[in-house]
Amino acid sequence: MSIGNSPEDDRPSEDHTPQSGDDRPSIGHVLQQARIAAGLTVDEVSQSTRVRIPIVHAIEQDDFSRCGGDVYARGHIRTLARAVGIDPEPLLAQYGAEHGGQPAPTPATPLFEAERIRSEPRRPNWTAAMVAAIVAVIAFVGYTAVSGGDDGDKQQAAEGATPSTSKPTTPKPKPSTKKPSDPKPNPSDSAIAAAPRDKVTVKINAADGRSWISAKDHNGRLLFDGVLEQGQSKTFQDNQKVDVVLGDAGAVQLYVNGKKIQDEFQAGQVERLTYTKGDPEVG
Repeated sequence: MSIGNSPEDDRPSEDHTPQSGDDRPSIGHVLQQARIAAGLTVDEVSQSTRVRIPIVHAIEQDDFSRCGGDVYARGHIRTLARAVGIDPEPLLAQYGAEHGGQPAPTPATPLFEAERIRSEPRRPNWTAAMVAAIVAVIAFVGYTAVSGGDDGDKQQAAEGATPSTSKPTTPKPKPSTKKPSDPKPNPSDSAIAAAPRDKVTVKINAADGRSWISAKDHNGRLLFDGVLEQGQSKTFQDNQKVDVVLGDAGAVQLYVNGKKIQDEFQAGQVERLTYTKGDPEVG
């Protein structure tokens, strides 16, 4: 007898077909049967969707308590349905009928407070701000004085010059030996264009709307936590991996290690993603 990891190994121990209130197969049963028909294991579905294995098992058993709320449950149902090749809309409608209908729209930022890693509040450094302001004023005054002195010297030289009967000679310009310097690229663009192979580089661009995002390095240290307004972008880099949470995945574009990630994220969809030095995977 051989031992392997097959889709049938992930079936429940008891052979039964859960039913919903109107004699339809339950959401979890439909997802499980579709996964088995597609020849996929729970581990494979978890890797392709980044939904944790215990949550996949729980949803297939119609236990949505581990999802963290209706919005997360709907997002997981949609993601798992697409992964096993079925239309998620009937399952979402069934979930709404069985769990109180469509939830009211909720702003992305308050909804994902649980995902955020709260850091200690920073007090404003008024001393540094005052020193910077004083230095700026001194620099401006010095620049104005130097510029005014140069102009005055030029004016005095022009007024004190005597007319000359000889034609002024125009010195020939000497050929420059300096090569024109290349324009400096935008820091965020250069980080993507020259993404080092020994690091993972993730750029998030809020191209289609505003979205709350959170990013952490491989040690769990918070790199960024806030809202990107439409048109803004952020670039993150780490030696091993970068974990990101997207509050509205449909509003952003992702570039990983210099390559654009092709996705089918919907507006308002929540995504938790992890990228490493080998992403995006080849073939």
